[in-house]
Amino acid sequence: MVDFSLSRFSVPLSLRLSGSALKIIAVISMVVDHCAYFLMGHGTLIYEAMRCIGRIAFTVFAFLIAEGFAHTRNRTRYFLTLLGFAIISEILWYLLNGADGTHNVMFTLALGVAALAVFDRLCENGILCLVALICILGIAYWCGVDYDWCGVLMTILFYILRRQTIEPWAERNSINYPSQATRQILFTFPLMMHYGIAGSILASIVIFLYDGTRGQIKGAAAKYSFYVFYPLHLLIIYLLL
Repeated sequence: MVDFSLSRFSVPLSLRLSGSALKIIAVISMVVDHCAYFLMGHGTLIYEAMRCIGRIAFTVFAFLIAEGFAHTRNRTRYFLTLLGFAIISEILWYLLNGADGTHNVMFTLALGVAALAVFDRLCENGILCLVALICILGIAYWCGVDYDWCGVLMTILFYILRRQTIEPWAERNSINYPSQATRQILFTFPLMMHYGIAGSILASIVIFLYDGTRGQIKGAAAKYSFYVFYPLHLLIIYLLL
């Protein structure tokens, strides 16, 4: 009998994606999405196609936040960095969107980190942890951050499922990433679909191919360049309007 168990399945090396590759894919997807939304006429075929590609971005960013939180040495600095760039980006977000009551996605990612910190601290006290997480989801909803409470919940699920499949003491080469990714995708896919089925499938493929490695983009300068890119690309789009 053929065994189709995921524990025996392995993605070919040529198809695997590092964390650095995921970041680049997410950034490109974000730029495509924002160019379509802010610079193109809505309702056209190319507009819809670009928006589908753009739906990859947040899901992959949420996944990377969960991965980054698990590996960072300073979680407070991680949160404050995201919050700082969220505040900086808010000016450009307002210029592009006006006073529509929404706030940029960096706030969503910062709330995701806050939620993961709460989960780590209070996970042994189930009821208190649940109440605290619901409060953070409520803040995301009340503040109108991009991707709303669904985006924060997606980040939480990515992290919780990661913790259930990768223990801190496990050797990296003993981890079956396709199996882990399948669990994460199955439980987060209903949230992904809220933003479009085609983009959800594309994002799931990207996450499934993740191999657990950091990749070639290393160092403080490279890391912060990704944070800087968010307000910078909003500025460029604003100047092109």
